[in-house]
Amino acid sequence: MVPVDGQPWTFPPFELSEADGKLYGRGTADMKGYIACLLALVPALTRASLHMPVHIALSYDEEVGCLGVRSLLASLRSRPVKPMLCVIGEPTELQPVLGHKGKVAVRCDVQGAACHSAHAPSGVNAIEYAAQLIGELGRLGEALRATDALDERFDPPFSTIQTGVICGGTALNIVPEQCRFDFEVRALPTLDPQQIVTAMHVYAEQKLLPAMQAVSAGSGIRFTELSSYPGLDIPLHSQAAELIAGFCGSRAFGTVAFGTEGGLFDQSGIPAVVCGPGSMEQGHKPDEFISVEQLDSCDQMLKRVLAFASHS
Repeated sequence: MVPVDGQPWTFPPFELSEADGKLYGRGTADMKGYIACLLALVPALTRASLHMPVHIALSYDEEVGCLGVRSLLASLRSRPVKPMLCVIGEPTELQPVLGHKGKVAVRCDVQGAACHSAHAPSGVNAIEYAAQLIGELGRLGEALRATDALDERFDPPFSTIQTGVICGGTALNIVPEQCRFDFEVRALPTLDPQQIVTAMHVYAEQKLLPAMQAVSAGSGIRFTELSSYPGLDIPLHSQAAELIAGFCGSRAFGTVAFGTEGGLFDQSGIPAVVCGPGSMEQGHKPDEFISVEQLDSCDQMLKRVLAFASHS
């Protein structure tokens, strides 16, 4: 559950409140509204004479690296017949989404050697070496922007790298022996973000570690992956695109800036599209809401899914 600490809510975040045609509460838009619509469909599913199965797949810990879905996908991959389509109900205002960027988040720990700052050359300044690593990330990011094939479906239309967290040092008169920073790569579907991580390993090993360890053999640089998920890029003229267009009643295919479990489904041989009620503009914010109208429209979309499964 996305935290609400420090957010100025006017409605109780963990109670459902209705006002002016909107339902307020944490997760209403992202994405418990879709789950509610799915569960409301269950009675009709159990009564229907289905010609093909309809599965409701619920995962957990999607926000911290799509952790829960991985065991579910392992089970699906072991079955002789794979689903023909997965509809991920992240909030898109029920517009069909065929793509998003992939992501890898990495933590870098730099181990230096402390000493009195009056004798700074006798130590290994972990912060300064971390700064060199961050500078290299910046150079790699600029290179991606300059050479990466632009894809105008995305905003921005190129892969990006950013450092978001850093900490290190204890006092100004002590050469810092430790520094930690976290960075992320958000890559167009055509780029494997692990290529950037590999490039950072090579840079650290070839450009920094020799000088660090010449001063202190115990110095080092360690990279730890925090989370990752692949990008999603479903072809415009695919069966998956045609199916979701029929279900949601729109051919306004697009992409989203946020990530989903869709790339993991697609890598497992299950074409995935993203289409759900509500807007991510409300997701993770105080007074998160979804409109009743969007839920009603989602109900209609799911009824079309049921009709397709009953008559195919």
